[in-house]
Amino acid sequence: MSPSILDRSSRLRVLIIDAASPMHSAPGLERYQADLDRLCDQSLLRRLAPSTGIDFTSNDYLGLASSKRLADALTAAISRGTAIGAGGSRLLRGNTPEHEALESAAARFFHAESTLFFGSGYLANFAVLSTLPQREDLVVIDEFVHASTRDGLRACRAPFVVAHHNDPAAFDEAIRAYRQRGGLGSPWIAVESLYSMDGDRAPLASLAAIADRHDAFLVVDEAHATGVFGPEGRGLAAALEGHPNVIVVHTCSKALGSAGALVTLPRVLAEFLVNRCRPFIFGTAPSPLMAVASLESLAILQEEPERRVRLARLIEHAGSESEAKLGVPGSGSQIQPIIIGEDAATMSAAGTLREQGFDVRGIRPPTVPRGTARLRVSITLNVDERQISQLFEVLAARLRLGPVTPGIAS
Repeated sequence: MSPSILDRSSRLRVLIIDAASPMHSAPGLERYQADLDRLCDQSLLRRLAPSTGIDFTSNDYLGLASSKRLADALTAAISRGTAIGAGGSRLLRGNTPEHEALESAAARFFHAESTLFFGSGYLANFAVLSTLPQREDLVVIDEFVHASTRDGLRACRAPFVVAHHNDPAAFDEAIRAYRQRGGLGSPWIAVESLYSMDGDRAPLASLAAIADRHDAFLVVDEAHATGVFGPEGRGLAAALEGHPNVIVVHTCSKALGSAGALVTLPRVLAEFLVNRCRPFIFGTAPSPLMAVASLESLAILQEEPERRVRLARLIEHAGSESEAKLGVPGSGSQIQPIIIGEDAATMSAAGTLREQGFDVRGIRPPTVPRGTARLRVSITLNVDERQISQLFEVLAARLRLGPVTPGIAS
């Protein structure tokens, strides 16, 4: 561990200990402090950092979060009396015309039978996976799926197994083994269409064929593909939307620049969620203003296709720069991982980039597998080609001090 990292860790530990001084302490706090100390020793301690520097870390892929169109749509909504808060769950007084307008428009846009709006992508994944699979079913998930999917399954009655990343044969074999053991329920397959830490795509056509062959349901998390890929930005699962065994989660807080998530699914499953899904039943409805913003974002996807074209050019440029300056092939998406491996070295490199004015964050276990700590470079319309080139120049100079592992972690 470098001296700079040691100094930073020591300062962090002093701050934590100060916060837990006798003046503020209470019985039982020592175990929490000990856990924080262990994280610090392992270079895994998380802390909040300001959003400063050139944006190479956000998920605001189309630059909509601060766009004038969204601001104008919200200003107009407030002027006509749209409430800021819903005031209750959707089943009480929280069901507003704004929610229903968004869900109706989203169903048309994504070519789905029905849509439900949730407060966040995490909540949507948790809600779907904790509610729809039943006790006699089996859920097969990709090993790299979002934490929200795993957390939903921990609250679910159905057992789940983990399949090797992007390996259709592993999914097929897991379902076959389930049937051979006498499983009579419905199999479920849960994947991301574009993986958030590697930027690679799921083999959706193969997985859909496996789902059809086994009378299984396919749940696709489009969090990082919605707005960026597919016709009109409808995502990588666009060709599967509307199928009776397909459920898709479209996050609004990334390329759409707002907040919340849209779940597209068969109408009977939407009605089941309304009646059985505890996060939907007991949670306060999302802000009506976020419904307005998300509705405007869907319109922008249709009316301003040049945003996706510009982003595609930036993605291509970033891939070329990564290949030329680091020897790391482009991922083919707006998410470019630079795998360093060692946690402290990764965070040191991220710190150097931030000191140079580039907001790039280090990603460590448990978010990624141990030994694959990485810089996650995110390409958005908040940057241009010149800034991308500068980033990779600075990064190449910094990483000459240590090895870079090309490719995707396995």
